[in-house]
Amino acid sequence: MEESKRRHTREGFADALLELGERDPRVVVLDADLAKSTQTYRFKERFPERFFDCGVAEQNMMGTAAGLATTGKIVFVSTFAVFASGRAFDQVRNTICYSNLNVKICPSHGGITVGEDGSSHQSIEDIALMRVLPNMKVIVPADYYETREATKTAAYLEGPVYIRMGRVKAPSIFDEDFRFQFGKARVLREGKDISIFSCGLMTWEALQAAEMLEKVGIEAEVVHLSTVKPLDREGILRSVAKTDLVITAEEHSIIGGLGGALAELLAEEMPVRMRRIGVRNKFGTSGSSEELLEHFKLTSHHISKAAQELIGLKGTR
Repeated sequence: MEESKRRHTREGFADALLELGERDPRVVVLDADLAKSTQTYRFKERFPERFFDCGVAEQNMMGTAAGLATTGKIVFVSTFAVFASGRAFDQVRNTICYSNLNVKICPSHGGITVGEDGSSHQSIEDIALMRVLPNMKVIVPADYYETREATKTAAYLEGPVYIRMGRVKAPSIFDEDFRFQFGKARVLREGKDISIFSCGLMTWEALQAAEMLEKVGIEAEVVHLSTVKPLDREGILRSVAKTDLVITAEEHSIIGGLGGALAELLAEEMPVRMRRIGVRNKFGTSGSSEELLEHFKLTSHHISKAAQELIGLKGTR
């Protein structure tokens, strides 16, 4: 893991598109006047006949993507997360998911680290909106390498997929040899005292929190859940059975996202004490990504503090 080696997750997405475009003529890409920001302009430069800029018309773009998918194309769609999930929700639901079409929705600028663009552009509901849809699969990769490999995997998963990427550069957790496993939890650090489940940018924070906890004698298990839907039931329950305490960490509302998904699973299968680290029923605000992570208490320090509080409560009901 290299904090100094930070790369945009959307660069991994763009690199994967180029590779897919070279080997599979069925791959087409659509964007909504944001090709520079989402990095899809690179696909346009290489394969102009297979790139379509739909303008500031995200709802129409989803309908166009659905139509292309009915002809056998593997369709990648990109814009900002707040537009892909919110503005175009009706089309995603009724046109793409209802028909289980082969459309891969891959937005960038998810979460509050969009930064100074403020609340209107900070999507903190998108995982919940996409997770609730039948047939939709949801992936929230942690870094450049995982995004690149997840994108290549998604191309050949049947039906719709939502891959959420951020705006800021993410520290490298994985490397060139990384192989993505759809639907599988990945234990990044073994532990016996508490399980920290995370996705996206927060996985780096979870790993830093585990190092802090080690200094006070707490062995935290860090489990990266890039596949938020479908959840790896067996992998999650295996970790929880060992530790009996759970923290979830996500750059998203605590309602309906990773924390909500685990709470649903554990309430039915293995009730334990848990804490959800995320945005707590608030809209975003303007500020630098670092300021916002601190403001919304989404840092390694806050994860570590929550873990110590939970361990202090263990055994009491």
